[in-house]
Amino acid sequence: MTTATLDASTTVKAYLKPIDSEGLAAFAARGCANPASRGTNKVKTVMQGMYRSLSYVGEHQPVVVDEPLHLFGEDTAPAPGEIVLSGLGGCLAVGITAVATWKQVKLSKLEIFMEGDIGNPAAWGAGGALKEAPEMGFQAIRVKVMIEGDAPREVLDEIVQHANFYSPVANSMRNPITFNIEMG
Repeated sequence: MTTATLDASTTVKAYLKPIDSEGLAAFAARGCANPASRGTNKVKTVMQGMYRSLSYVGEHQPVVVDEPLHLFGEDTAPAPGEIVLSGLGGCLAVGITAVATWKQVKLSKLEIFMEGDIGNPAAWGAGGALKEAPEMGFQAIRVKVMIEGDAPREVLDEIVQHANFYSPVANSMRNPITFNIEMG
């Protein structure tokens, strides 16, 4: 058995698996060439019973959604609002990784913690309190990013703020959007 001894000036740092920086640059160039381009996300949700549903996204395993016991679910999976926050966290993580790659910063840690204040006194519109649309849904969202990499804290903060500004999911939550629902 061999033991390696590192002196006090040696720092061993493991970085997160990087994304393809050339692919990112090509993707960004296509966006510059066609700023109006859009893609479409498609999800099919099937109710299983009570409040448990399965959402199918491409060829992936279904995303299970449920409600906690106090909201008459079985508490077998995250609630819809928690899934929304996880989508926000995932989008911010993608954006932070992309901006860090663009700025040639290697990240060694990226964790995102989210809290959202949401209530349901309207009981989903099933006889609860009468509410107006702006009174329902998330009323406040707080995000804390724990990030480490080979850049000073100011640069890491700039990366986080830049990714936040350009986050498609964060902007979907911040800005009014066209929303249509109809019978199939």
